[in-house]
Amino acid sequence: MPITVVTGVSKGIGRALADHLAKQGHQIIGLARTKPDAGFKGEFHPVDLSDVDATKKAMGTICARHDVDHLVHNAGIIKIARLEDATLAELDAMLTVNLRVGLVLTQAVIPAMKKKKRGRIVMVGSRAALGKVGRGGYAATKAALLGFVRTWALELAQHGITVNCVAPGPTATEMFRAGNPPDAPSTKATLASIPLGRMGEPEEIAAACGYFLQDLSGFTTGQVLYVDGGITIGLSPT
Repeated sequence: MPITVVTGVSKGIGRALADHLAKQGHQIIGLARTKPDAGFKGEFHPVDLSDVDATKKAMGTICARHDVDHLVHNAGIIKIARLEDATLAELDAMLTVNLRVGLVLTQAVIPAMKKKKRGRIVMVGSRAALGKVGRGGYAATKAALLGFVRTWALELAQHGITVNCVAPGPTATEMFRAGNPPDAPSTKATLASIPLGRMGEPEEIAAACGYFLQDLSGFTTGQVLYVDGGITIGLSPT
């Protein structure tokens, strides 16, 4: 039974991912600030991922008990602001959870993966990394995450460890709804821009992450998979 660490398991994509992988036979170790409901199947560690020291401590406890096979860093935060209104405090908050914690988590799990000569690491990015109005800081953190993915893929390949990224487009999660009121013109414009004509579901993002964790994905590393209903190709010139 593979041991898989997932961040942000209390809701949204993280919870869908935990449920999806549990059905596939994974032993889930979840991290989040808020405890999941009673239906969560796995070992839960409460931690505020914006607290780097607390995250290091939690991962130390986990890695002392388990030889982790897989890591999915799904947790993230977004602060919506146009350039003129963006603040360094908001940028720092996003950098910590979206980027710095990815380094902390990965450094914690790779010793066991190197010992096994096999490992799977997936970072959940965002289509917004390609640019989206009001998401400058968020896009920057997710774009930087891709730099981690590509570089770590090269550094860890010799150990049989793959590193990949799943980058969702608009997905029906609590975080999306919080930043995109359904009646707002910007929300309607976003939905109208999706070639498939609908938002993604958390379970669809979970399935994409699950691909990168399989044995048969072992020849795929350093890649980003956009799961966005066709928005990325829709942005190409016609």
